[in-house]
Amino acid sequence: MAQMKAEEMEFFEEGRQAMRVNYYPPCHLPEKVIGLTLHSDTSAVTILLQVIEVGLQIRKDEKWVPVKSLPNAFIANIGDILQIITNGTYHSIEHRATVTTKRERLSFATFCGRGSDGEIGLAPSLIYQQTPAMFKKVQVEQY
Repeated sequence: MAQMKAEEMEFFEEGRQAMRVNYYPPCHLPEKVIGLTLHSDTSAVTILLQVIEVGLQIRKDEKWVPVKSLPNAFIANIGDILQIITNGTYHSIEHRATVTTKRERLSFATFCGRGSDGEIGLAPSLIYQQTPAMFKKVQVEQY
């Protein structure tokens, strides 16, 4: 497997971190309500803490799979930026959040990515004849 060169890691030196707290109240019709709709994260990496074990679902083979978290553990999601930088070696995961009838739920998400200036683009060391560029460079504020 190809490796990024150390100088290509400079992308993360001027990084940005943001945090979001999500509150999902109990719902008497959880099969008709989505807590957070299908999306992928625009960050490089998202670190998630779920206060209740189940609520996050990922899409795999066109099916929704619940992600059961371990007590006092974090979940790490690969975001769009890391997929772009690695030329698709790592895939951003489509996911959603669900609600439950039984009780309220909280989640805490920390998004780690690029600052608001500069470009998002492939690490040149990961582009080969066998693996041509899958993404174009884009300005962060346009993304």
